[in-house]
Amino acid sequence: MPVKSKLQAYKDVSVKQWNDWTWQLDNRLSTVDDIVRVLNPSRNIIEGMEAVAKNFKLSITPYYASLIDMQSAYCPIKSQAIPTFEEGDSQENDFTDPLEEDRDSPVPGLTHRYPDRVLLLVTDVCSMYCRHCTRRRMVGQEDRTFNPRQFQQAVDYIAAHEEVRDIVISGGDPLMLSDRKLEKILRALRAIPHVEIIRLGTRLPVVLPQRITPSLIKMLRQFHPIYISTHFNHSKEITPESSKACTMLADGGFPISNQTVLLRGVNDCPHVIKELNQKLLTIRVRPYYLFQCDLSRGISHFRTSLGRGIQIIESLRGHTSGLAVPTFVVDLPGGGGKVPVMPNYCLSSSDDKTVLRNFEGAITVYQEPHSWESVCGHDEACSNEKNKAKAGPAMLMSNPRMVLEPHKRQLGRRIVKK
Repeated sequence: MPVKSKLQAYKDVSVKQWNDWTWQLDNRLSTVDDIVRVLNPSRNIIEGMEAVAKNFKLSITPYYASLIDMQSAYCPIKSQAIPTFEEGDSQENDFTDPLEEDRDSPVPGLTHRYPDRVLLLVTDVCSMYCRHCTRRRMVGQEDRTFNPRQFQQAVDYIAAHEEVRDIVISGGDPLMLSDRKLEKILRALRAIPHVEIIRLGTRLPVVLPQRITPSLIKMLRQFHPIYISTHFNHSKEITPESSKACTMLADGGFPISNQTVLLRGVNDCPHVIKELNQKLLTIRVRPYYLFQCDLSRGISHFRTSLGRGIQIIESLRGHTSGLAVPTFVVDLPGGGGKVPVMPNYCLSSSDDKTVLRNFEGAITVYQEPHSWESVCGHDEACSNEKNKAKAGPAMLMSNPRMVLEPHKRQLGRRIVKK
């Protein structure tokens, strides 16, 4: 039985083939000719693709291509998948590596920016090359699937740094690796005693949901706790296929969080984000971050103002379930890390009163307690050195040092003179 697809190019493809993730990979639209054959775009779109293809790779899975409405000027799937002339534009404040991940890399493929967690890049390959990708300096350039020697260097580094308890595995997309290779990676990381949490950052539930198979779930369950971070940007990406993939992951015991990127012309609207987040909750995916689009070269046409993101959060808080309200963050250029940028609900504060407003604009005075004794300093957790902040304002709260002086950067973390 052939698959039911609106695209004529897939009319003879069987359901078995369509649901096979390896068939999806083998039949990706990876050239301008492929996209023309399957989607029949206009001449202007073709010329834009040809211009971009000289510098950046193209790749769209047949599944994701089947969601595109070529006739719609605002199709969110088309905007994320089909290159345009605008990718050739470079703004004054655009960077090749805006987050300076490479500078904070003690060994190849590993970024250590925050005290207790690291980012581990295990592949340069994705099933689809999103047009808003912040790592386009590396992703899809050489298609390096996995480097065992580089990975071992990362494992050795993590093993030597006992403060690292949380590992985010990303790429590229780690689920592009075979079950066997991924198992090898997870087994090596789980053998490190101080590693508590492993997170897999993947967009395959969105663009290649067929990759979420029973065998993958069975393998991953050996290494709990594992958290899944995925990347839905619009409710049109929530389909029966992607819903099934998320259900399988949730049933396997993997908490799923979503990191949406705020994209001009795709989802820069309070109503669009509200609908997306509410639908995500119905498939057991928790909205986690709403990201300001990074300052990467070739994606400035996707960026919005910070004010638009704040407006969107304002439209969510109190107007829908708190579960549907993500944290709006800016990943600061220069390697400064993630900073939340949210509406201001605290209007004023003194020793005994704080003035707050709610989502309706009502202003209330909250009476502070006159005195109280904190558990801080009396609980066993307070004597555990790993729980103490080593830098930033959090350190000043429990340290007699009166001045925090950014002296130099070492592995991306600001330290102070002693």
